[in-house]
Amino acid sequence: MAEQTIHLIAGLGNPGDVYSSTRHNAGFMVIDHIASSCSIGISRTKFNAKYGTGVLAGKKIILVKPMAFMNRSGYPVFSLAKYFKIETKHILIVHDDMDIDIGKLKIKKKGGDGGHKGLRSLIGSFGSKEFCRLRFGIGRAKPHYDAASYVLGKFSSQEKPIVKKAVAGSEKVILSILSAGIDAAMNSFNGRNDF
Repeated sequence: MAEQTIHLIAGLGNPGDVYSSTRHNAGFMVIDHIASSCSIGISRTKFNAKYGTGVLAGKKIILVKPMAFMNRSGYPVFSLAKYFKIETKHILIVHDDMDIDIGKLKIKKKGGDGGHKGLRSLIGSFGSKEFCRLRFGIGRAKPHYDAASYVLGKFSSQEKPIVKKAVAGSEKVILSILSAGIDAAMNSFNGRNDF
């Protein structure tokens, strides 16, 4: 009997309470939501990452939160993928994206880093751009506002309900990726915020 494929889902963010509700930690928020929804404990540690294993959409998954800071996210995710023998085509990275309106989600099969330091670290560690991404829209900073300060800032009271809905919607998107495939999920969900 063939061994079941394992899918690795990693959310990007910065460790520590001070960053827990910031825009840059949207990836962590999605992983925490799925972990809670599926009763998966993110309590194991290896290669400077927290992770847990479980089942989603009938597929074996590993949920990962790299505990290195954002610009060093690549090594922990790469090391876990190598340890569990997971091919890049079975890796999904969830990350914040300023080029997408707040609360909207977009699946992308592969590509460059788009100026995102976490993605840049991942591409450097894997030596490849061939991993799927779930881009979580956080909106763009106003022209006079520093981008770094914006992504490290917390969501406003008006933004929080939108973000909460998108975090829950992310689980539906990931379920679709796992059950129907990336192309079908892209057709169903890209650019939507009516989950």
